[in-house]
Amino acid sequence: MDMDFKSVIRSIPDYPKPGIIFRDITTLLGHPRAFRRAVDELVQPYVGVRIDKVAGIEARGFILGGAVAHQLSVGFVPVRKKGKLPWQVLGEDYALEYGRDRVEIHTDAVGQGEHVIVVDDLIATGGTCFAAIRLLERAGARVMGCSFVIDLPDLGGADKIRALGKDVKSLVAFKGH
Repeated sequence: MDMDFKSVIRSIPDYPKPGIIFRDITTLLGHPRAFRRAVDELVQPYVGVRIDKVAGIEARGFILGGAVAHQLSVGFVPVRKKGKLPWQVLGEDYALEYGRDRVEIHTDAVGQGEHVIVVDDLIATGGTCFAAIRLLERAGARVMGCSFVIDLPDLGGADKIRALGKDVKSLVAFKGH
């Protein structure tokens, strides 16, 4: 069954600032067949591959990553924004297309040598994903790849992640941002 993911993703112009088109996946999440198909497509490249954990980037990556982890029968690691985790953390600062931020994981979120995939709703410049990869690898994980619903190829993030030698899977590309 083919799914036109673009038809179930809402585009909101000038959010969070003028000139940006926000790609809202809440419409995809609310569409049962599209949500199921998106999770299936994000899981497919890793069926039969050793994966120990799925790391989901806050916040929409939690929804998708949790579903992917469930389908793969593996653990889930929340990659949170600064100050959101209640225990000892490792953190990584990064630049994004409209500012700076920091992501964190608990110090015991991954074990040495665990195979992890990173999941988020969208890759733009790659800053958040790149920070998550560095953070997970500093914690001892081996990042096997990254999966996204949306790629904004004009911003080059997926290419930057591929340049690190990481597999990148995305379900739909939007030209322009």
